[in-house]
Amino acid sequence: MPSVVTSPGAPSGSHREPGRGVHATWLYTLGAVVFVYVLLDAVVLLAATASLASPPRAAPVILVGAIIVASALQVRYCWFLTVGRGGGLPAPAWTGATVATAAAVWGLGLFIPGMGLFTAIPLWMAVNLVAALLQTGPRRLVLVAGVIVTALHPLLAAAVLERPFAIADYAGVWLLIFYVMLLPAFVLSSLWWWDIVVTLDRHRAVAAELAVAQERLRFASDLHDIQGHHLQVIALKTELAERLMSTDPEAAREHVRASRLIAKQAMEETRSLIAGYRHIGLDQELENAREVLAAAGAECDLRVGALPAGTDEQRVLALVVREATTNILRHSEATRVWIQLDVAGQTGAGDSSGDVTTMLIGNNGLAPADSPAPRGDGSGLAGLRGRLSAVGGSLETAVDAAADSFELRVRVHAPVGAQA
Repeated sequence: MPSVVTSPGAPSGSHREPGRGVHATWLYTLGAVVFVYVLLDAVVLLAATASLASPPRAAPVILVGAIIVASALQVRYCWFLTVGRGGGLPAPAWTGATVATAAAVWGLGLFIPGMGLFTAIPLWMAVNLVAALLQTGPRRLVLVAGVIVTALHPLLAAAVLERPFAIADYAGVWLLIFYVMLLPAFVLSSLWWWDIVVTLDRHRAVAAELAVAQERLRFASDLHDIQGHHLQVIALKTELAERLMSTDPEAAREHVRASRLIAKQAMEETRSLIAGYRHIGLDQELENAREVLAAAGAECDLRVGALPAGTDEQRVLALVVREATTNILRHSEATRVWIQLDVAGQTGAGDSSGDVTTMLIGNNGLAPADSPAPRGDGSGLAGLRGRLSAVGGSLETAVDAAADSFELRVRVHAPVGAQA
């Protein structure tokens, strides 16, 4: 099975690794199609082996061998269905071999009594596999041609063997005929469901990328507001200082001093922005996280009890929520996220540290072993630990490979605030 799954109509160059849920869906789809094909091929093979009971002849032996080869090629051809309906045929050698062996079975069956219908089935099965990979117009033509060729087989067999064709000869295989007639609907409906799953996975990935892009645009907008205003003021004051340098040195000196203070203020505000200290309400950050994760296709279970009253505590916890959400979007394939926030009183005797705010952020869908790990620099978990320690907090992480989950637990000493 190919390691990269794409859907018909996906832009070239947009290949990516699908989620494990998509891999599982493909395995179920492939398993169902292969099971039906193996079952029908087994019925044909059993009918062919029954013809070997007659005196030894070369034709029945060759027929059995051709059926086995045709069955093996059809099962292998099922893997090419991963491209979806109308996704295009594989290498011509595979299509030619699959159809040619089935056509050989079709031709050999004309000369063996009792095989007039059974040996037409492999070619019909091969036609359905090839037709599923064609566009709608060619697909209909191929299926119609397959129906005609399959229906003509028992008539031609009766003519070659010089015996009249009779419906009564096939009275015991009406159930088989019924399943064979439903084969196009089964294959196409299976691929239709597969296309839906691939499309939904691609949309989920796009939503996650858009969420990250939206966060970057918000940061860029804030940075522009800070730098644009201060740089404009600095430019005006330095221009005034340049003009006054020769006529009023004292006034020019004041403008230079003001420019220096404004530049210092811009640096401090920029550092605050990058470090995440610009005030954003914790409740707002929690809601933003839920909306972003939902847009990315992950169900978010948000349970908030009390909020810490301290501004510093809320800022650092909002930063934790933002960083954790970003890591989930970038470094996991999560379909479920849980966020719990609550404040509990200290019960230890003589403990004057106040109440403790506990935040738990967890997700399933651990990233593959070869994926990029979450950052450990000043903007990642290591930086969060430093900021939490400044407000008397701590951060712990836990990975449960068996449960396919990752959890981040934060504890901050803070007084009790209002209810969320």
